[in-house]
Amino acid sequence: MRVDPSRFGESLEEVVLEICRENYEGIINSDLGLIIAVTAIEDIGVGKLIPGDGAAYHDVTFDILSYKPEDHEIVEGEVVEATDFGLFVRLGCIDALIHVSQVYDDFFSYDGKHALQGRESNRIIRVGDKIRARVIAISLTKNAIRMGLSMRQQGLGAKTWIEEWIQESEGENGEETEEEEEPKPKPKPKKRRKKQRR
Repeated sequence: MRVDPSRFGESLEEVVLEICRENYEGIINSDLGLIIAVTAIEDIGVGKLIPGDGAAYHDVTFDILSYKPEDHEIVEGEVVEATDFGLFVRLGCIDALIHVSQVYDDFFSYDGKHALQGRESNRIIRVGDKIRARVIAISLTKNAIRMGLSMRQQGLGAKTWIEEWIQESEGENGEETEEEEEPKPKPKPKKRRKKQRR
């Protein structure tokens, strides 16, 4: 890490942290994914001078916060744009696309008002809706991370859809457990008379 001589009077740790943040935050690395933040400096080695350059060069160990998407990972985000070909979802540091064919098991069309609506289900998903989806495609280059998502499985979709699905599931399970919990009356034993022969 190069520390310019104009900064020699400042706190070395603060200067190195600032330089690390300038050089690494927002960078995409094939092994680490998107480097979101440099969080701390762990170690700063002894400075070395190179003839012809007045700066000090330090070996530095630092901690980072990064995100590298994994195939089939479940993610949550917010719909930030709806178009005729799908939804753009903000996942914190990355935007991802849900193609219109991956929204739900129905034909969805754009209503022209920042929403998609299902033809048969009448389900609507709008800009601002919170969603849960599965990662189905990842393209990682040095300039961008592109992700394709799907919501075509149970337990995925808009939060309101998930809540409805949970209530329906609990209702079905609740009915079954009520029937199971109700004890059936035991048949009363029949009294038999023994016939005695004389």
